This record gives sequence, structure tokens and C-alpha cells, in this order.
Amino acid sequence: MLLSYGPMEGVTSCVYRRVHARLFPGVDRYYAPFLAPDSAGNCRQRSLRELLPEENPGLTLIPQLLCSSAGSFLAAAEKLRELGCGEVDLNAGCPSGTVVPKHKGAGLLSDPAGLDAMLDGIFSRCPMAVSVKTRLGLSRPEEFAALLAIYRRYPLSELIVHVRTRDGMYRSRADRAAICQALEGSPFPVCYNGDLFTPADLEALLAAAPGVERIMPARGAAANPALFRLLRGGAPLSEEELRGFLEALRLEFAAAGLPEQHVLARLKELWFYLICLFPGTRLGLKSLSRARSIADYRIAVEALFAEGRFDGAAGFTGTSG
Repeated sequence: MLLSYGPMEGVTSCVYRRVHARLFPGVDRYYAPFLAPDSAGNCRQRSLRELLPEENPGLTLIPQLLCSSAGSFLAAAEKLRELGCGEVDLNAGCPSGTVVPKHKGAGLLSDPAGLDAMLDGIFSRCPMAVSVKTRLGLSRPEEFAALLAIYRRYPLSELIVHVRTRDGMYRSRADRAAICQALEGSPFPVCYNGDLFTPADLEALLAAAPGVERIMPARGAAANPALFRLLRGGAPLSEEELRGFLEALRLEFAAAGLPEQHVLARLKELWFYLICLFPGTRLGLKSLSRARSIADYRIAVEALFAEGRFDGAAGFTGTSG
């Protein structure tokens, strides 16, 4: 089974990817958080630097673009090709309220004819392999059939399906059965995305859709850095591994030149997910959120471990902390 680490803005930076790949090998591909180019295809230089081969040594990295037009996508894709990228992903799934009204992300799904025209423009000229990450529709899963018919007109390198509608955000029940619709007769590989937090979740998915051969955890992997190992039948995360992971991240963020407060912010963002590894904790995220320095942060982390509630096989619940 092909395992991909999904893109997570604010979490899966190049520093995170390097540390994760070194300490928890086994991920086949990492998807970078989306770039949002302007109409001329220009992206923030800082974001482009995150994609450089020297920042992602030994990793198979696929960038993602958040665009509303073929022209913007193509111009940005050319810049990515010059950086050495061989594949790019179109984000047609981001449900954010700041994205959808701009006809980007899941907003593309509100206009199937416009999506079709955009894909036609992309595939007629794009010099790179192109995948699409989609949702089932804007508001109803029944929209997915028409979207699938559009996607199947084009030579996608992969269709990644987050099995919720845009309106479902991350709250509604993941529709595992919907992936069967995408798999049946598909002319391109199909990857499942949505609520993969534990080996039991994977077992349930394969029971509902035995044809799945590609999966993309994201929140679940942020919550448990050993998730990919667990999904391959390996050992749960140990306390020592988590401590080592956190310390390696802290040191590499600092070595990358981030000021202490920025390092602290990155670590706090990650702890929104990691707190699930301490089920039933009395402290939760409050002590971590109060930290105003790395010294305060380390005291708060030690207090969490001292509670003795660590569970290296725990999965993200969405309500942790």
C-alpha cells in the first residue's frame, strides 16, 4: 500500500518533514502545504524555498496549488518545474471560509463546468504530472458522480478523495463507501483521505472498500508521528521517541533561524494534535498554551509526561484537549 502524508498548513513544513522522515521512516510521499499563487503565478519566495531539494533531502515531495484559473496554475507550475518538481497537485478540497468564496479549493466544486474548463486548460499545456485532491461535492455527496465524470476526462496522475463534502468540513462522518465509487473503473490511481487515525480505522476502510491501495493520513499523522509505522503493523510510539521528536524539531527550527517565539508557536500548533497521546489528561492544552518561553513550554511538556497517561497507540479524536 502506498502511504502519503497529507499537507497541513502550519505543521508539515520542510523542517518538520526532514525530522519526521529521519525519525519515522516509511512515508512514500509527502505533500507540501498549498501555495496560493497570484494571477501571474507568483508565490511567496519563502514558500518556494521550502520546496527546494536541499530542504527535503531524500524525500518524494509533491507541492500543491490553490488556484482559481488555469493560467495561474500553469504559471506557478512552471516555476515549480524549474525548482525540480516533477508533479503538482491541484487543491479542490480546502473547505476554509476564506478560500471557498474566492472560487478556490472546494469552491471549484460549486461550478462543475468551470472546473471542467480549468482542467482542460491545465492538461492541454502543463509540462508536469498533475493530481487533484477533491471533496465529494460542495453540499451533497450526490454531487460526486458528476465531478467524477469530469475528472475522468483527463489524465490525472492520481485522484485524492477526501470523503466529505465542503459543508461537512471535518465534522461530518467520513463516507468510506464513497471511495468505492471513485475506484470502480477508474482510469487513474485513486487515493483515500479522511479520518485515518488508527490501524482500526484502516481495517474498517479496507472492509468497506477492499480495493483501496493508496491512503493519505494527515491529521492522524500529526497526532501520532508513528502512525505510518502502526499502519504497516509496527510498534506504537514510545515516550522516548516522542521526546526525541519534539527536541529534534525544536533544535532544527532554531537552527533554521526561527526566533524563539516562532519556534514556540510551531510547537504549540503541533500540540493541538499531539495531545491525543495523553488521553484523559487533566492538564490538556491549557498549560502549553500559557507558555511564553521555551523554558515554560518544556516545563509544561514534562508535566504532561509526569501524569503517566501517555498512550503511543492513541489516535486523533478532533476534540482532544
